[in-house]
Amino acid sequence: MKIELPPIPDAERTPLVEALLALIDAQQQRIGHLEETVGKLSDEIALLKGEKPRPKIAPSRLETPPPKSPPAPGDKRPGSQKRSKNASFLTAIEVAVPFPNPPAGSISNGYEEYFVQELLVHGEITRYLRERIVTPDGQTLLAPLPADVLPGCHFGPILQGYVLYQYHQCNVTQPLLLEQLREFGIDISAGQIDRILTRNKDGFHQEKAELLQAGLQTASYVGVDDTTARHDGKNGYATAIGNDLFAYFESTDCKSRLNFLSVLRGPGTGYAINDVALAYWRRQKLPQKLIELLSSGPCLFADEGAWQARLQELGITAGRHVLIATEGALLGVVIEQGASPDLVILSDGAPQFDILVHASCWVHAERPLARMVPYTEAHRAQIEQLREQIWELYKDLKAYRDKPDCAAKATLEARFDALVNQKTNYASIGAVLKEMRVHKADLLRVLERTEVPLHNNGTESIIRGYVKTRKISGGTRSEAGRRCRDTFASLKKTCRKLGVSFWAYLSDRVRGLGQIPRLAELIRKKAQELTVGQEQAASPAAVGGGAAE
Repeated sequence: MKIELPPIPDAERTPLVEALLALIDAQQQRIGHLEETVGKLSDEIALLKGEKPRPKIAPSRLETPPPKSPPAPGDKRPGSQKRSKNASFLTAIEVAVPFPNPPAGSISNGYEEYFVQELLVHGEITRYLRERIVTPDGQTLLAPLPADVLPGCHFGPILQGYVLYQYHQCNVTQPLLLEQLREFGIDISAGQIDRILTRNKDGFHQEKAELLQAGLQTASYVGVDDTTARHDGKNGYATAIGNDLFAYFESTDCKSRLNFLSVLRGPGTGYAINDVALAYWRRQKLPQKLIELLSSGPCLFADEGAWQARLQELGITAGRHVLIATEGALLGVVIEQGASPDLVILSDGAPQFDILVHASCWVHAERPLARMVPYTEAHRAQIEQLREQIWELYKDLKAYRDKPDCAAKATLEARFDALVNQKTNYASIGAVLKEMRVHKADLLRVLERTEVPLHNNGTESIIRGYVKTRKISGGTRSEAGRRCRDTFASLKKTCRKLGVSFWAYLSDRVRGLGQIPRLAELIRKKAQELTVGQEQAASPAAVGGGAAE
């Protein structure tokens, strides 16, 4: 709904006119919100009918790449450089092809290479005949199976790795996997596929837990986000945590700060009281008397039962006090496990993620303006003017992040203040500016921590694969399936970030070879390499070209 109001001169903008304009603005925002709700419901109805929903809005222009200049004469398009197509071939078979019926007197002049790649897809059954012997003392012994046969399983490691890869990497559903394998000649049932996907995966679960600890211990920042994750016919949530070196998923029944801190803690059960916990309690305005009680006794608690018993012993029973105390103790144990107290949590601005040092995403801060439906030409002009100002400041913040300049910090802060403190005739625009003003420190975190991105696109990118799986499979039904979904999503994304082939990783782990290092070891190694590289880049010799002679 769009209302065209005639331009109103400043001389005629009486208090009554301003009040009426503000009322119209508020009504238009309410109408816009209702229209958005109706649109979402219409999309759901269309999907239930098998129809297509309405198209999504275009992404924010904050991260739109600049237009590329045409290549200079003689320059090649990036990625078009010639490469050797057979440099990586591992030739296993060589077949000499002689010339058929050569003319009399012909002489061989060698051979010319011609490579043909092929993928062999077929079922293979091996029948092992295990010798049974009877010892002189009457014992019956059975010959052991070869080392490459998985104990207690009638499906080989390649087949098991293939099932895991197809399901978790290619999003092939279990019914399609069953049909596919039977067409390949494999005698397998739906229950056996489910067991391959969910049973005896303790080694994978342990490696997932290790990569979270290694990721947090080596990180200066992590991006976080959440999305819906249906389980057992009920709606739940999946929390994603990661950066350039790792990705971690955990699905739960709710989303809250308490839940997020539990996810950060990992599979552990402990609680801890330390300086970080005390600082959190003071920030959340827990009464000083309760802080003194909590800090005048044991500081480590093995599990929730011990923690709750301590709260009962101290007489802390009010719901809000119990919640804040528990959140602080969870944050304390995250620090005890090796995370830095200065760890930056980069998020879309959701309040449950506002712990430790928080940074907000500029794309999400600007998004309300992009979604705003102008109802007058003046309203549209103000929206576009404000977005242009945000884009210009964002561009300069990116330049600062790439090349920090202490002299530019004060200027950028002043420009931000001028941006968010400007007056507007529209309550909807004023609300966006107020929200940015409240989160000034989070939006300008890059001025102090240049390693932190200005947006949360990286985390949204790693969560996209999880969303795709949810749309295809719908959800999980068993706790084992839910846990495996989170574990293999974490391992798959982490392998990609570390440059490890997920197929090679699965093959190595299913066979129990251990030739590919633990992902936690690779995370620590790469983090150390990055730290050394940054120190060398920032050293006086690197900056100034070496010491004076």
